[in-house]
Amino acid sequence: MHDIRFIRENPAAFDAGLKKRNLSPLSSEILEVDKRRRAAITESESIQARRKQLSQQIGMAKRKGETADALMAEVAALEETLKKSEAEAAELDAELTRRLEVLPNLPFDDVPDGTDETANVEIRRHGSQRNFSFAPRDHVALGEATGEMDFAAATRMSGARFVVMKGRLARLERAIAQFMLDLHTSEEGGYTEVNPPLLVRDNAAYGVGQLPRFAEDMFHTDNGFWLVPTAEVPLTNLAAELVLEEKVLPLRYTAFTPCFRSEAGAAGKDTRGMIRMHQFPKVELVSITTPEQSDAEHQRMTARAEEVLKRLEIPYRTIILCGGDMGPASRKTFDIEVWLPGQGRYREISSCSNCGDYQARRMNARFRPKEGPDGRKGGTRFVHTLNGSGLAVGRTLIAILENYQNEDGSVTVPEALRPYMGGLAVIPGPSK
Repeated sequence: MHDIRFIRENPAAFDAGLKKRNLSPLSSEILEVDKRRRAAITESESIQARRKQLSQQIGMAKRKGETADALMAEVAALEETLKKSEAEAAELDAELTRRLEVLPNLPFDDVPDGTDETANVEIRRHGSQRNFSFAPRDHVALGEATGEMDFAAATRMSGARFVVMKGRLARLERAIAQFMLDLHTSEEGGYTEVNPPLLVRDNAAYGVGQLPRFAEDMFHTDNGFWLVPTAEVPLTNLAAELVLEEKVLPLRYTAFTPCFRSEAGAAGKDTRGMIRMHQFPKVELVSITTPEQSDAEHQRMTARAEEVLKRLEIPYRTIILCGGDMGPASRKTFDIEVWLPGQGRYREISSCSNCGDYQARRMNARFRPKEGPDGRKGGTRFVHTLNGSGLAVGRTLIAILENYQNEDGSVTVPEALRPYMGGLAVIPGPSK
């Protein structure tokens, strides 16, 4: 949600931010609604003041034994006018909210201009792509050959964009998640593990910006719940409606959960394999911090997500998304893309985003500074929220299968995961 006071004081900057999102200027339209809303509120307050004044005069007249009929008639007339004025103010307030709640966050100044992924900018690359002595296969060919990655069985029971994982591949998926959680909750990682609800109500989905904009991308139950599209939703909402003390910030949370997305806008995209699923496992990272700390926290979160791939020794690159390719709640996003030799391209495995106070305003998440701007304690400010994948577990499994595959169809288990696999060093190929 946007701060209407910021728009009043900085209309040009607001429109410039929308332009970076490839949207037309809207400050004049929004400020016109705000002007009418404030006028209606002022009128209501004026009527209430006059009514209070008349009530005092009526009381004085009655104490003196004087008639107050004229005064009482004026109060009655004011009541009707007040109802209309308050209704107008409420209607304009709702209209202003409707206009603001669907607008994306304003990108930071250093976010590249652009309309789509072609304008994203690579900022670093790590690891070397493996030179295969054979034609590398994709994860579908590798997984299905073992019989432990079963799309046909999933389709029979659930339809497209689902998979059944069995045996050693099921264990590998679990091992990847355990490895990530152990890394992130270590003293160096600094995240607190959370096991959150997978079903949330409207207010939680609204708070992070999923509603009303992305309702069609989520699954909804018939008794009022939403299946979480990512653990960002419940983890970020841990700060909703709270006033935190600055000394406890930053709060860092991580969770391993299944995630659910309808992929309503992805018809025909990535229909082969596990790249784009309706249900997929992910380890999420969320930070709640102060405005002054949020940029450093963003860099730290991205580095923690990258550390997973470094430990697994899988090549990746990190890019900064342009204004037209970022998620609506983000002010700045770093995407980490992993190299998939079976596809011969880099694919997203994590997005780490700084949302500023955009989500905090929607969920009323605040903190009490140690000292106010004038050096005195008191007052509250909105926190800044950040989220990122640390990492998408299914895509990490894909990356391991494709980067660690052998000519006979077997897959070498990365050393970092072997303790979680009972010491298993190689997942045998189909002939074994």
